[in-house]
Amino acid sequence: MPEHIDHYGHVNNVAYIAQIEQVAWSHSNALGISIDNFRSLDRAMVVQSHNVRYILPCHLNNKVLCATWVTQIKKRLTLKRKFQYICETREKIVFEAETTFVSVALTSGRPARMPLELYDLYNSACIGEET
Repeated sequence: MPEHIDHYGHVNNVAYIAQIEQVAWSHSNALGISIDNFRSLDRAMVVQSHNVRYILPCHLNNKVLCATWVTQIKKRLTLKRKFQYICETREKIVFEAETTFVSVALTSGRPARMPLELYDLYNSACIGEET
């Protein structure tokens, strides 16, 4: 979209970060986890850190394929996801990221372990090991 193009004619770095949120939510929804689940369980998964790597620029009208997968769940408190974006036109990886999320209680904002209901759904998709 034109609004995501910076003054160099490339997709702006911020657009990739915004897309991380959308891709993570799409994946969670595909696992059967919705915002209503989080609200009813008094939980949220909040970003603790992003580790990003911009590899190649993308331009207007490039089609980018986005993937995410869960790589680690630690003590039902943190969850790590990896992201990879591939420019379909060039068949090259253009962006990679790893994000660490922390489970917090919505009512207090403090860290709180994932309820088993959430843990089981995320763990079913985890490619790494629970630690």
